[in-house]
Amino acid sequence: MLPRSELEQSPLADLHVLAGEIGLDGYRRLRKADLIDALVKAGGGADEPVAEDGVTDEDAGPDNDDAEEERPARRRSRRGGRGRTRDADAGEDDAPKDEPADDADEEDEAPARRPRSRARRSGSGAAAGAAEDSGEERVAEGVVELLGNGSGFLRVSPPEPSDDDVYVSAAQVRRCELVSGDKVTGPVRAPRRSERYPSLVRVDTINGRPADEVAEGTHFDDLPSAFPSERFALEGEDPTLQAIGWLTPLGRGSRAVLVGEARSGKSEALRRLAVALKDADAVDQLSVVLTGVRPEELSLWTDAGLEPAASLSLAASPDAQAQAAERAVETARRVAARGGHAVVVIDTLDAIAPGVARRTLAAARNIVDGGSLTVIATATKPIGGETTVIAFDRAKTVSGRFPAIDLGASGTLRPELLVGQPGAEAIAEAQATALKG
Repeated sequence: MLPRSELEQSPLADLHVLAGEIGLDGYRRLRKADLIDALVKAGGGADEPVAEDGVTDEDAGPDNDDAEEERPARRRSRRGGRGRTRDADAGEDDAPKDEPADDADEEDEAPARRPRSRARRSGSGAAAGAAEDSGEERVAEGVVELLGNGSGFLRVSPPEPSDDDVYVSAAQVRRCELVSGDKVTGPVRAPRRSERYPSLVRVDTINGRPADEVAEGTHFDDLPSAFPSERFALEGEDPTLQAIGWLTPLGRGSRAVLVGEARSGKSEALRRLAVALKDADAVDQLSVVLTGVRPEELSLWTDAGLEPAASLSLAASPDAQAQAAERAVETARRVAARGGHAVVVIDTLDAIAPGVARRTLAAARNIVDGGSLTVIATATKPIGGETTVIAFDRAKTVSGRFPAIDLGASGTLRPELLVGQPGAEAIAEAQATALKG
């Protein structure tokens, strides 16, 4: 039973929780003092025992392990522009314990606050708790690092993780359109029971500007776009990459699909293409999504120095495959909307429902006077709407004739924008020769 002094120091919401747990009738109609009396009578609390020297347990000083950790109520405000809420539920039940989980709960009602006993704090959690006890609001500042499940962390000492890092829920990432590298400030709350990290209550500023101000503007889908005009320079001696670079050129904002039968070499070519783009100056962020690939292929990407944002074998459900691709594209859209240049590499679109595959591919665009989103994926056949199709010839691959590109079935729309008019004429001549042969 909680002593009367602890009941008197508890918020009314906590007392309501306690009253509900012991089944006290009509507790919501009682004033706080009357509710405390009722709890004591009902067995939910007890008067303090007095020590022999006349000093109560409370007067003797609180045990640090018994310090109550209050949960600040969630506040709501409306964003300008698109009307999303700026304050996210920083205290969702799926906030991180040893590892953060995806935050799917976006309900707006704050969960009831419960009195905490024997709650151990350490590091930043203790500091945050002390700030709450003093009535102050702790504000954190750090750099966002997104995780594969859509949530993330505010790294207070980037780029290295630390115990002072702050968890950012997936709901806040979506509402505030955060991307990795954003510098964010906002108030935090201390960890709850079994949570390891403090959590961000809301986002106040993004890259030094008010969060509402950053969120305002034209929706990504309404931003004006143009055909790709800045070519990706694919360096190296790889004959396949050389052929792609000059005969089926890719640029910022390309919507490209590598097509061909099984064992035609399209996945291998995509991996080599991703390696070439990873450190390119023309790319600010590259994300690799593996959907429906063979289990043996997963390690090939990491061995090549590419850490996939999502790795799902062919055993994963179609819904899981689709969610992985859409999550990566959504993050890339935010990068492009901020003026950055993002590339999403997907192997393979065959594992995704046709409608989702088209939406994923359609997200690619070269924003006029802005950023770009490039999508490069593999598929058995073209999806529709590509700016570049790179077809692979299985017979050439099997016989070891490289580059194994079927030039007659390949092509890039408006290649002159990428390689100039002379280059476009050379491509047309090579395609004509391939079709005759």
